[in-house]
Amino acid sequence: MTASTLEVALSYEHTKIRELAAPAHAPDAALPHRRHETDWFYAIAAQHLAAAEDILLPRVRRLPDGRELVATYVGNAKQLERSLRFLKATQYGDSRVQHLRPEQVWEVIDRQFDEHERIEADCSRRICETMDGEDVSALTSRLLGAEELAPTRAHPYSPHTGMAGRMAHRMWRLADTAWDSAEGRVVPTHYHAHPKRDSALSHYLRGAKMPDAQEQQPTMS
Repeated sequence: MTASTLEVALSYEHTKIRELAAPAHAPDAALPHRRHETDWFYAIAAQHLAAAEDILLPRVRRLPDGRELVATYVGNAKQLERSLRFLKATQYGDSRVQHLRPEQVWEVIDRQFDEHERIEADCSRRICETMDGEDVSALTSRLLGAEELAPTRAHPYSPHTGMAGRMAHRMWRLADTAWDSAEGRVVPTHYHAHPKRDSALSHYLRGAKMPDAQEQQPTMS
C-alpha cells in the first residue's frame, strides 16, 4: 500500500531531525562555537512535538482506542522533552546536571526518539486510513504551519493536549522567542535554510522535486 502524504512527510521530518542531531552528538559540541548545532536540533525537535500535539492528536483521539494512543504519545513526548532540557543544561554547564555526561543524555534521547518515531508512524498511518487524500494533504499543511509557530523549547510540565495545550504552546512561543533573543540563541528562521519550510511537507504539497541533502543544511546567512 502506498504511503500517504502525511506518512512520507513525517518520515522525512524525522530524518532531518536526526541529521540535525548528528553533529550535536560530537564530544566538543558544548564548545561555544558549536552550541548552535545543539540549539538547532533542540528547537526543531521541540517545535515538531508541540505541533504534532496540536494538529495530529485531535485526529488520533477519534480512533476507537484513541485515548490510549494519545496517552502513549504524550507520555513519550514528556519524557523526550525532559531529556531535551537535560541536554541543553549539560551543553551550557548547568551545575544541577554536572553528574550527567552528554553521552548519557544522548543515549536516552536517541532511545526516546526511536520510540517517538514508531508511535507517530503508527498514529499517522491509522488516521490516514480514515481520511481521503485532500483531507490528508490539508492536515499535512496545517502541521507545517503549526511547526513554524510552535515553541522552540521543551516544556514537559505544561499541558500538552486540548485547548489548554494549544494555549500553553502559544504562550510558550512568545516566551521562548523572548528568551532566544536574550540569550542570543540560534534558531533557524530563513526560508532557504529552514529544515521545516523546505521539508517534504512543503515539497510534497507543491509537487516539487526534493533537493539533495547538501542543499537542505541550515546556514547562518
